[in-house]
Amino acid sequence: MQFQHDDNGQQGEFFQLNAAGERVAEISYLWRGEHQIIAHHTWVDDSLRGQGTARQLLDVLVEFARKNQLKIVPTCSYVDVMFKRDQSLADVAA
Repeated sequence: MQFQHDDNGQQGEFFQLNAAGERVAEISYLWRGEHQIIAHHTWVDDSLRGQGTARQLLDVLVEFARKNQLKIVPTCSYVDVMFKRDQSLADVAA
């Protein structure tokens, strides 16, 4: 998994590349104040569907939030569903 953020620090993303260096999965967020991020987009290429890639992206974002003592506001439908379904994520839910 790779990480990228914009120069002004307002948004960031974790993503995965294939062997050709093309993006095949991503989860992105926006900063909301100092202690919250908004998870607003998750995308996985059709070639990776059903392999748990979206969950791997979410797990990396959750690890980032825990490490930095952040709460996640889920506006992405996938993240919202996972927060409602998996109680192990409750500690990072805003």
